[in-house]
Amino acid sequence: MATKSVSQEADDILLASSMITLGARLQVLEAETSLSHDRLARLYREIRGCSPPKGMLPFSVDWFMTWLPNIHSSLFYNVYSFLNARTSSKGIRAIIDAYRLYLENAGVDNAESAEPVLSFTRAWMLVRFFDSGMLQLSACRQCGGHFIAHAHDPQSDFVCAICRPPPRAGKTRAAAKARAGSRSAPAVDAARS
Repeated sequence: MATKSVSQEADDILLASSMITLGARLQVLEAETSLSHDRLARLYREIRGCSPPKGMLPFSVDWFMTWLPNIHSSLFYNVYSFLNARTSSKGIRAIIDAYRLYLENAGVDNAESAEPVLSFTRAWMLVRFFDSGMLQLSACRQCGGHFIAHAHDPQSDFVCAICRPPPRAGKTRAAAKARAGSRSAPAVDAARS
């Protein structure tokens, strides 16, 4: 039986704790640390106060191609690429650092207060999809930004989701309620006067 280093185990616990705080699923923790399933589940319950979610990890690259997820995923992956290439953060630590920066820039103070568009688990899967050659970054011919696209898609006429949003972009029920709430507030103020 191989002996485990106490310091390596402590590093794995700190790493797992960081990922759990950011919303990682148990499968991600198992892939990135050498801790047992039972220890990770106990750590998850201790930090989050509930059992870890069950089920399969997201496995389709198509989610990253839809309008809003593409914008958020592209933001995350560009930050991750920069950190991985130009700092000492590598591998999972670069993913954690990039995800924290993504949350700051996406207007989410912490992973528990509001639900970010891109979850930590999806961000982790995104990096794996890039590593396996299923996705690529394509430069938009209008704005010059680099956005996620299917691997081997033609890049010459690529236009991003920001420059060419879909016709119903931003027309969700939540957005309609927010617009209705902002319209009724001035009407109420005018009625009081």
